[in-house]
Amino acid sequence: MGSFLFFAFSWWAILLRVIAIVHFIRRRPDFFWIWVILFHWIGALVYIAVEVIPDAGLLRSSFQVFPRRKRIHELERAILDNPSAGNYEELGQLYLDDGDFARARACYDKAISSRTDHVDPFYRRGVAEIELGDFAAAAPDLEQAVQSDPDYDFHRAKGLLAWAYAQTGQNEKADALFREATRISTISETYYHYALFLQSQGRNAEAREWAQKILDKKPTMPGYLRRRERPWFRKASALLARLPKA
Repeated sequence: MGSFLFFAFSWWAILLRVIAIVHFIRRRPDFFWIWVILFHWIGALVYIAVEVIPDAGLLRSSFQVFPRRKRIHELERAILDNPSAGNYEELGQLYLDDGDFARARACYDKAISSRTDHVDPFYRRGVAEIELGDFAAAAPDLEQAVQSDPDYDFHRAKGLLAWAYAQTGQNEKADALFREATRISTISETYYHYALFLQSQGRNAEAREWAQKILDKKPTMPGYLRRRERPWFRKASALLARLPKA
């Protein structure tokens, strides 16, 4: 009986460590946690309580994959009988959420017509084009959004348009729009793109400043936002490591 309990306890101790390590590799929190996990099974339990359980809210999007795929299939069938702009817009949004940017763009191509006066399909198509690396096509679509509403999507449209300008050699437009966007927006994506643009212009000190601004937000952020922003923290840290120090 004693040996059985010892075996069961050892198995659970190993399982806790495995769960903690897998989460650590996927989410990449502060590096000291790996020593806490490996030191003792209690360390793995503490890690799960502090990092894994609070991350559960971020897993909701993973559970939404299956309903989203189901709705995609429904719309793909519905469009055969009713190829309306509304159906194509909804399908395009679902493809965007699913990371299928080529199909999203194709849906918005069909949703947009000469009579389309709503800005959202232009903006969403611009987002898909940015993700596909077609910045020349993205710029006019994003211009539609920014001209209609300079604050569209909480100023993200303006930041993406500045990035599209930067990627198509329109450096003066990019610089002016980045300055305007970062004056009113705190989106890490915009800060990071601005830092990359400044690096490309040889303005390394300014690039370091904007990359550092992303990391400076970390201490005052609520835990759930800090976990959501981790990819941008990693990108900013990697950029700072590449940039020459003053």
